[in-house]
Amino acid sequence: MSKKSEGSGGSSGRLVTTVATAGGLMVLRKVLAAVWTKITGRNPPTDLTDPKVTLPEALVWGVATALVLETVRFGIVRATMRKPAPESETETS
Repeated sequence: MSKKSEGSGGSSGRLVTTVATAGGLMVLRKVLAAVWTKITGRNPPTDLTDPKVTLPEALVWGVATALVLETVRFGIVRATMRKPAPESETETS
């Protein structure tokens, strides 16, 4: 058996990670948009061709979403791709 398939849980582990990540990030993006709207009173600056969107506003939205989404994505991947604990080698002494 290869080390690669043992650690990742095979294709089912990758599928679980992909589905969990996609679903979690979709929900989180909606939550971030709602929080942005509540704090600023405006919709998030997703349409950059809109002349009402300022550069600082677009930068803050971009940094905030990237920071939160990537942190959560990291956590989801780590939680779904846990490796099994290594077997004890003390018995072979």
